[in-house]
Amino acid sequence: MGVDAVTEAEVVDWVSGEVEAGRGGQIVTPNVDICRAVAQDAGLRELVRRAEVVVADGMPLVWASRISGTPLPERVTGADLIWSLSARAARRGWPVYLLGGPPGAAEGAAGELARRCPGLDVRGAVSPPYGFDARPAERERVIGDVVRARPRLVFVGLGFPRQELLIGDLRQELPGAWFLGCGAAIAFAAGMVPRAPGWMRRAGLEWAFRLGSEPGRLARRYLVDDLPFAVRLLLEARRGVTRR
Repeated sequence: MGVDAVTEAEVVDWVSGEVEAGRGGQIVTPNVDICRAVAQDAGLRELVRRAEVVVADGMPLVWASRISGTPLPERVTGADLIWSLSARAARRGWPVYLLGGPPGAAEGAAGELARRCPGLDVRGAVSPPYGFDARPAERERVIGDVVRARPRLVFVGLGFPRQELLIGDLRQELPGAWFLGCGAAIAFAAGMVPRAPGWMRRAGLEWAFRLGSEPGRLARRYLVDDLPFAVRLLLEARRGVTRR
């Protein structure tokens, strides 16, 4: 899986140029959990490969790139991009749409984004009931609501791969819009889920903070599934350097 060697600021500038040119696109932000999933499933790999921009949301990806001698400049997260892209949208007059998160999250995030990004045009903020995308009528209704709003930026926080699958359908209807699959970013922006302090994010310890905040939901994913994969990822990066 390829990852673009770009900074957050470069992503925002690239998206800005594409929006102004009338071209749409998609940003995928893989972390260790997503990497583990795509390593096991060719269909999920194809979902990621379709995106115009792929950035490293997880610090182990950044560490592995440095070990292998092809360093990524920084970690670029959906939780940060939702703010920086919204700030640019407010300045340029691009309408945005928020879709996903637990009940009330999208509305709460819209309020916070509008407060911190004066002038932001929020065309819609919806947290559909869980499983809506598995029910054809509800899925089509949600897609129709987004399409009628005509946003230029759409933040979709349903988790991988559900958000990417929905984005695939939305892109056909809104070819000039940009989509960010942002996982928990909507809940973070709404203040419903606490985010790790800056020093923990910089040190690659955000996962530990989230584990402490939501142990029941995240313990198996982080400790049983993702941690062994992250260790193998770093070891393989080291072996690649050794073989060269």
